[in-house]
Order: sequence, then C-alpha cells, then structure tokens
Amino acid sequence: MAQPSASKPDTPVAGASLNEEGAAGKTTISSVVVQKVAGLATREVTGIHALGGGVSRAFGAIRERIPGSGTVTTSGVSVEVGEKQAAIDLDVVVEYGARIVDVARAVRRNVIGQVEQITGLEVIEVNIAVNDIHLPDENGGETETSRVE
Repeated sequence: MAQPSASKPDTPVAGASLNEEGAAGKTTISSVVVQKVAGLATREVTGIHALGGGVSRAFGAIRERIPGSGTVTTSGVSVEVGEKQAAIDLDVVVEYGARIVDVARAVRRNVIGQVEQITGLEVIEVNIAVNDIHLPDENGGETETSRVE
C-alpha cells in the first residue's frame, strides 16, 4: 500500500504573497534587490546598450576603472518597494536601429516577469526613459581610416 507523500513546506504556491496571514514570520525585500533584478532583466533585452543617463554612465565608467569597486548594477534603475508591490523607473540607452517601442515593450515584459518571479512582489508599473541612442561608431567602434597612406 502506497503511503501519501507529505507536502514540502518550502514549496512555493502559485499566487502566494510574501506576507500571508498565518505565516511563521515576515519577509521583507530590500530595494537594492529589486534594483539589481530589474537592471539585469533590462540588460538581457536585445536593443539595450546601457542603463543610466549621460552623467551616471560617466561616473559608472570612472568607478569601473577603480580597482575593487566592482560594477554598478543599479545605475539607471530606481525603485519604490512596499510590502507587496514595487514600481520601477529605468533610464536606458538604446542601440541605433532598434525600434524603441518594441525594445521598451520587451524590457517592460522581461522586468515585470523577472521581478515578480524572483521576489514575489507585484510590479505595478515600469516607467522607461530613453535618454540616448548608441551609434555604431561610438566607444571603440569602427574608426575612419585615412585615404592617404
């Protein structure tokens, strides 16, 4: 005779919220966690060149050159995190030739999916500001060769 299997208490239930009634404790998620997840999810989308505006990208480039400083994963991402919901604002640079409307739609879809899946928070909005377009010859792209040798 087969014995019924015991359900695992750590198995996530679809639609379960972070702080349910009857739970053994309270879970809080830092805004830094949501920022990092949103930043990584944004960078995964084809057509995104970078996060942040001109000033934050310049400081980020300087910071990356300092030994031991690590990379800035939250540049260009700001969030508001409550107990059950999050709102996300992104500043992005799009690759030249990419259709901005499609890139924004893909970013929004990926960010909402990843943040909700990883954190369990409901993402109520993702605002995207396209601050610049990256041209192919910027930042070490093809350089012009002289016609005269």
